[in-house]
Amino acid sequence: MSKTHIHRVEVAFGDCDPAGIVFFPNFSKWMDTASLAFFMACDVPPWRELVKTRGIIGTPLLEIHTRFVKAATYGQTLDVHTSIESWAAKTFRQRHVIKRGDDLICEGTEVRVFCMRDAADPDRIRAIPVPDDIKALCT
Repeated sequence: MSKTHIHRVEVAFGDCDPAGIVFFPNFSKWMDTASLAFFMACDVPPWRELVKTRGIIGTPLLEIHTRFVKAATYGQTLDVHTSIESWAAKTFRQRHVIKRGDDLICEGTEVRVFCMRDAADPDRIRAIPVPDDIKALCT
């Protein structure tokens, strides 16, 4: 079972469209921010440290699915509940549930992969197996 981390977002006026509703790409931005916050809350070193010590540059996004349930607007506080839904050899599925109090606003899943620079061509990146120690920190 995965740990769950809650990342709090204060919705700003600039996060909204002219109708005052949160512009939908902001939910993806907040889920991406919550992804890194999840790993840091699990005591995984920041990517800038892991790239120095182990060559891991981060967890690029491969796939995203989002379902919107209710609208949100500026001045509201949203909580992004993030956990790992499943692990595979080189990928993992992260789940984000965005709530305003008890109200479900949005939910989404992301498929991500741990990556390093390709030794033969440093301009390219390649997926690596999910590191066991990082997986252990997150469960």
